[in-house]
Amino acid sequence: MAYPSVDAPYGLLPINLVGGQVYAGSTRQIPIATDSATAIFFGDVVLLHTDGTLRKDTGTDAATPVGVFMGCSYTDSTYGKTFRQYYPGGITASDINAYVVDDPDALFKVAVVSSGTTIGYVNRTAVGNNAVLTQNAGSTTTGNSKVAIDDTTGTTATFPVRIIDVIPDTHTTGNPGSYTEVVVKWNAGLHQYENATGV
Repeated sequence: MAYPSVDAPYGLLPINLVGGQVYAGSTRQIPIATDSATAIFFGDVVLLHTDGTLRKDTGTDAATPVGVFMGCSYTDSTYGKTFRQYYPGGITASDINAYVVDDPDALFKVAVVSSGTTIGYVNRTAVGNNAVLTQNAGSTTTGNSKVAIDDTTGTTATFPVRIIDVIPDTHTTGNPGSYTEVVVKWNAGLHQYENATGV
């Protein structure tokens, strides 16, 4: 069966841990402040605010992530306990909890774009380089993020992610060829648990 073509970005999807460590898909529950206005989608990069609550990290060439958003739950006044693929913003509840992949060693699959949501590619030579995030509005239909990485990579230390591999199934042309998906990790010292200055 052929690998499906990548026609749009989908956020960051956790797939493994660095060095082949055991990955159990664990998440941490982090509260979202009641009435927090900004929507957060499945696969969005998130950060800890100074008040201890979770917010979307809107950084592109710099970011201070605590992890990636995987959904949320809260008590709805009409439907009771509610679980959602995304946080739509403006929810009034005292128990909004996000599920976050917060392991600093997590590896994520992500799409490459040339701009916005237009799928691009990188060559195998991009492995080991740093990349910037491309922030796009998520889908309220699927609840999924549309965050991606830009196809221009480099050695700038503040870029949020490091490309550590390509997804071979997205190989397009030539040898070593071009790839529309890559595997990334947080760049050294940028994750909030590893940042020496804290939140």
